[in-house]
Amino acid sequence: MTADSPLSDRLDDDDYPAYTIGRAAEMLGTTPGFLRAIGEARLITPLRSEGGHRRYSRYQLRIAARARELVDKGTPIEAACRIVILEDQLEEAQRINAEYRRAAGRAAADDGSGSASG
Repeated sequence: MTADSPLSDRLDDDDYPAYTIGRAAEMLGTTPGFLRAIGEARLITPLRSEGGHRRYSRYQLRIAARARELVDKGTPIEAACRIVILEDQLEEAQRINAEYRRAAGRAAADDGSGSASG
């Protein structure tokens, strides 16, 4: 198998659903019930294998780990899921905002570098 094979792509893909519910729970130090609960709260939606089994990606496991941190500190699971969703939305909005600022800065620099005739 070569380095640029589809397997290599999947191993590097944060969104590839590589982990079963049991393995995911083990990695997070929690129970499959916790993962089902955050799925019911719509924090994450695992993909399903052909047999209907839940499969989780590394990205989903990072989100689940953040929810678990909050729950471990005493936050109710529904509230923890809402907090993680809002944190994720805020991060995305900040990323988009930074892109707009960079684009506006480039546009202003381009406008300032043009020839001025008078």
